[in-house]
Amino acid sequence: METESEPYVRLASLRQLHLVVAQLSTARSLADTLQTVADGVVEGLGFEIAAVNLVRPEGDLVVAAVAGSQGAEAMMAGRVGSRASWDRRLSMGEAWGNLRFIPYTEGWVLDDDDVPQWHSAGPAPQSPDDWHPMDRLFAPLYASDSELLGVLSVDRPRNGRRPGAWGREALQLYSSQAAIALSNARLRSNMQRALVRLEREQSALRASEESFRQAFEYAPSGMAVAEMGGDQHGRLIRINDALCRLLGRPASAMRRYSFSDIVHPEDIGTLLRTSAEGGRAELRLARRDGSYVWVSLRNSVVADTADGPRFLLTHVEDIEDRKRHELQLAHRASHDSLTGLPNSAELRARLNSRLCARPLPTISGVMHTDLNGNGNGNGDGEGFASGLQFDDAGSGVLASTGMYDPHHTHAVPPTGTVQGEKGLAVLFCDLDGFKSINDRFGHNCGDAVLVEVARRLSAGVRDNDTVARMGGDEFVVLTDGVGPAEAQDLAVRLRNAIIPPIRVDGRAVRVGASFGIGWAGCGMTAEEVLQSADQRMYVEKRSRSKGQRRAG
Repeated sequence: METESEPYVRLASLRQLHLVVAQLSTARSLADTLQTVADGVVEGLGFEIAAVNLVRPEGDLVVAAVAGSQGAEAMMAGRVGSRASWDRRLSMGEAWGNLRFIPYTEGWVLDDDDVPQWHSAGPAPQSPDDWHPMDRLFAPLYASDSELLGVLSVDRPRNGRRPGAWGREALQLYSSQAAIALSNARLRSNMQRALVRLEREQSALRASEESFRQAFEYAPSGMAVAEMGGDQHGRLIRINDALCRLLGRPASAMRRYSFSDIVHPEDIGTLLRTSAEGGRAELRLARRDGSYVWVSLRNSVVADTADGPRFLLTHVEDIEDRKRHELQLAHRASHDSLTGLPNSAELRARLNSRLCARPLPTISGVMHTDLNGNGNGNGDGEGFASGLQFDDAGSGVLASTGMYDPHHTHAVPPTGTVQGEKGLAVLFCDLDGFKSINDRFGHNCGDAVLVEVARRLSAGVRDNDTVARMGGDEFVVLTDGVGPAEAQDLAVRLRNAIIPPIRVDGRAVRVGASFGIGWAGCGMTAEEVLQSADQRMYVEKRSRSKGQRRAG
């Protein structure tokens, strides 16, 4: 089970991974891209040394970039290893998804082959999970057509341990993006050379056009040419097969559109903000079947002749898998791996988003909820708001009284003295009798009970409510816009939903539940709100006998 701090560590790792992946698209040349790939491993993935071995036209692999060690760079940079030796390495050891790990117990047979390698002295491993100085870890870099572009080799994890599942997945994601960056760098290099030839010599126009045509038509990712200026500005006039396949639309139909016609409505602003001069944007385009695909657009302006019309050349890269991985990684960092519910970190984030730093103040002993006098005030909203100014910090706080901007939905705990009061209720749930199920039937049975309890809790609340797992057998429900009676009624319904027997592996087990109801209010921290609900849950638990608490 995840520790409470692990989601924060994963979020930090995810942010760093996003930063180094973003750096891949900033390199302007193939050489810069290769060095950026190696630097990204050292800066963002927790390894001290990385090398990029690039496949040469004749098939051998040359060490094209090294990061993390000047000694390793001096010994390896520019040296060549045969394709046969590399194929042997990529077929040995353990397959970690797309990665290849060769432990030192097997790698000794590679010490005398012709692949450039460098090992630093280090302590012998104390446990099976420790990294040995002679361990080897490779990430093959494949193009979209499965062509091997190169191999990324990494060494010396900073924590001294072999990468776990999280580290392996991060390295696989990074290597897939590095392969795309290398493919694009080679494509950009070819296209830039073609464009230079077009601008330099009119006599070489036909040859350059053919070169451009081939690069355009046979590019592995989508490309399009659009008009610039005039009544037809933005209209697509040329589309390659890869883009047609990506969007499921024939070229004849595509020539009737511009990108603004097929972009997702929520992304039209992003498209319009993208500069035509080398602009870049990530957005969604519509397929023929009505679905949307995430793409990266990169625009370049191309002149037809020296003084002729200009066209917009757009490179369209399919990033759907990357976006899906990002969403999956973000979901894993913010949700409980067993039940799929939001975890404690996500619960606190959602709770904090509803709370501001200071409580709603009282004036002359009267509580006001907004500038119109609505709430527990005297109704004289116009006179009350007269002459008040917002502070310059942009926090929404009124400078003269400390009152908040009425656009902020202020959370105020119900006092119980005014009819119809509603607030943000926090229901803290602790299962009764769960430990005995774990002890008698094992953790697999206990896990199944937790999953079923999570399902029953989720089924018993509204769509906009939050059900989260705090850890162990504790759950929390956030429900907004309810009064004390409604919150108490919800707790009773949820307890009754939990009590019925749960069938696991042919046996029926039962658990009970104790609920404590707390109320969130601005000026409180998330921890204070949860602690209040937790304390009330224990008061409620102690008010009932053990026999009453335990349902089975």
